[in-house]
Amino acid sequence: MSDLSAQKCEACRADAPQVSDEELATLIKMIPDWVPVVKDGVMQLEREFKFKNFKLALAFTNKVAELAEAEFHHPGILTEWGKVTVTYWTHAINGLHKNDFICAAKTDDLLES
Repeated sequence: MSDLSAQKCEACRADAPQVSDEELATLIKMIPDWVPVVKDGVMQLEREFKFKNFKLALAFTNKVAELAEAEFHHPGILTEWGKVTVTYWTHAINGLHKNDFICAAKTDDLLES
């Protein structure tokens, strides 16, 4: 469990600051399997998880959904045969917030449960 996954998401308002380039460089090291991507001009965090079949991918998807509800921070989730792609960004600020990194770390921990 990383230091990030031990933290809790905070309520995020539209005026909350996006992570700075320096914060991004530090935080991304804590979740090395995640990749910062830009989609439609919005910086996001994305990771692809591989599974042996659709049933296992779907079970993981459901775990991610439970985490999202518990943290009240909801990612994009694409479930396919043997693969789940999870994408975090903070809609309220149209970019990355520390919450995204916290949830990414907690998502990684789901593989261990």
